Amino acid sequence: MKMKVTAKKVLFLLFFLLSTISLVRQLTIITSTSSTFSIPTLFQTLTETCHLKSPGCTKNSSSKPNLQRPFHSYSMANLTKKELQLLSNVVSSKVPCNLLIFGLGPQALQLSSLNAGGNTIFLEDDPEKISAISSNYTNTRTYKVEYRKAARDAYKLLKHTRVNPSCSPQGGLQQRSRCRLALQYLPKEVYELKWDIVLVDGPSGDRLEAPGRMGAIYTAAMVARSGKTTDVLVHDVDRMIEKWFSWEFLCDENLVSAKGKLWHFRIPGNSNSTSFCLNAAMQIL
Repeated sequence: MKMKVTAKKVLFLLFFLLSTISLVRQLTIITSTSSTFSIPTLFQTLTETCHLKSPGCTKNSSSKPNLQRPFHSYSMANLTKKELQLLSNVVSSKVPCNLLIFGLGPQALQLSSLNAGGNTIFLEDDPEKISAISSNYTNTRTYKVEYRKAARDAYKLLKHTRVNPSCSPQGGLQQRSRCRLALQYLPKEVYELKWDIVLVDGPSGDRLEAPGRMGAIYTAAMVARSGKTTDVLVHDVDRMIEKWFSWEFLCDENLVSAKGKLWHFRIPGNSNSTSFCLNAAMQIL
């Protein structure tokens, strides 16, 4: 008796095969890092406040570092030595460069110190973190932004993005977008500069009601595709949202290395594609 093979079974087997290949590829990606980096001294910062409701920014400068809270309280302090070394190597390979970082922490400031002669911008939603960490690097700026999408809304936002043409990569990065996932009214430099490296390690996204990283990952993907080839790194990929949205918008075929909970993607720019990933079957269901 011959087994009847339906189209549905074929599609299921194909998806299973592609998923298995992707998993094996991710597990076998190994990065070797050997360069070292120094811990920078504490420094003065120029802090600017930007709200997603308004394009206006107000500038505040402080002459003394404020150390009201210990460094170990920040999420970015959770970067392991190997993860931080991978970040350091990526930045060192492109210095001087344009470096955009979602999130703020003392370890990320080490990246700013490495990027001498380049431009480093931090986007942070926690005013306590901004007041507690300072920098005196001329080309380093910190902006306060607001994230209005909670982690609990991740799947609804993902479904919206898939069916809304305004969320397509062809739409480009815009200050005002009909895509609900897009971060709007970011600092003007985000739209004007061509970014060499983007790191997503904020907002916290550590609770269902907390701001999630959906918009940050999506915006990182849009930023990368609007310019030249861009390295995008996402931290905490052991968490579902970071993993899902990285697969969806940064794509398996662009994953070039990984260390611990840190994924490193290299995104080709100036693409006219209507989809983020070449292999649409690898998107989450």
